[in-house]
Amino acid sequence: MTDDSIYINVSEGSKRVMNNTKLYSKLLDKFKADQSLSEIKTALAEGDMIKAKTSAHALKGLTANLSLTELYNQCVELENQIKAGAVKDEQLNLFYDVYDKTLVEIDKVINQYA
Repeated sequence: MTDDSIYINVSEGSKRVMNNTKLYSKLLDKFKADQSLSEIKTALAEGDMIKAKTSAHALKGLTANLSLTELYNQCVELENQIKAGAVKDEQLNLFYDVYDKTLVEIDKVINQYA
């Protein structure tokens, strides 16, 4: 198994699917098609904090289930800021950066186990 990074806890994630790393990699691949990020971006651009909160919450749950550890942490912070009605640009930029880095790590895991 790969070393767990700050972005993906492969050990934990694969345990959630009874150590079936092939299934875990399929779930990670499916995550890449998730629309929550684009929904968050659109909702924030439109000032729709309810939709942004709902999408951030959904993404938070998905990242928790897949053990995408750092993205989960950023989802928690983003959701808290959305609830407070004051999303900081720094947090949003960090969130997007971690999302992109997580996708890179996902591809590494998929290539290893698919």
